[in-house]
Amino acid sequence: MHGHIAEQHVDWKKIASPKELLLTIAGVVFASLALKGFMIPNRFLDGGITGLSILLHELTHVDIAAFLFFLNLPFVYIGYRKIGKTFAIQTLVAVLLLVLALRLFDIEPVTNDKVLIAVFGGFFIGLGIGLVIKAGGVIDGMEVLADYTNQKYGFSTSEWVMLFNSAIILTAAMNFGLETGMYSLLTYFTAIRTADYVVDGFEEYTALTIISSREEAIKEMIVKDFNKAISVYRGERGFLPGAYEVSHDCQIIVTIVTRLEIHRMRKAILEIDPAAFLYITGVKEVSGGVVKKKVLR
Repeated sequence: MHGHIAEQHVDWKKIASPKELLLTIAGVVFASLALKGFMIPNRFLDGGITGLSILLHELTHVDIAAFLFFLNLPFVYIGYRKIGKTFAIQTLVAVLLLVLALRLFDIEPVTNDKVLIAVFGGFFIGLGIGLVIKAGGVIDGMEVLADYTNQKYGFSTSEWVMLFNSAIILTAAMNFGLETGMYSLLTYFTAIRTADYVVDGFEEYTALTIISSREEAIKEMIVKDFNKAISVYRGERGFLPGAYEVSHDCQIIVTIVTRLEIHRMRKAILEIDPAAFLYITGVKEVSGGVVKKKVLR
């Protein structure tokens, strides 16, 4: 496996493209602002390798840049083995830029308000992490480690991340006080939500499923009025308590919409059939089709 990966082609054009480089630089700038302007002066921790680096910096007084660099090195190697050369190089570049920014730029603490520090520190570190991920790399190797541990030891990614971050925040609370640990938890949740929005986009996709006796009118409305593609499954409806033996063939209509469109489409469907059965499920990623074309406008 290692020999096969070593022969992989590196997409140098992608690594050196202006878009990826700009996203990486922006991510590093925001992460540096979060660390030096909000989190480090107040001993507020994030999760992952960033949080561990702040914790070790406070306990040993060794430069945080050193911890960020050396703790992320194993993930560069794991990323090379599991994902490829391009990812490893992009990650190494991002980590080196972050280390360089932390060493070269002095940023004064922005505020003394602990709530603002937790919220905006988490926001800016999450924004930085998310932008670097959008560029194709990482500045925090926790997700790589979580995926590796999942395959090797059987822990799920969420279980490993929760265990690791709980240990970091518990250690912070024991060494710096319960209040600091609680604010660190707020910082962490702000960071992960911000990073999710940056990576997945504010226009999150949702699968809308409709079962109705007026399926033809609803299909026509979705396609012609909302300009949406649909998928139709053949199914059965009925099987109600007290009338299990009663069922009817039906069409199950599925379409992908953004959360900004859900309310209008739901209202239009219920105007056609007030008794229509609807349910909504989240979608992590959509590729191709009419939805993708609209996103790229």
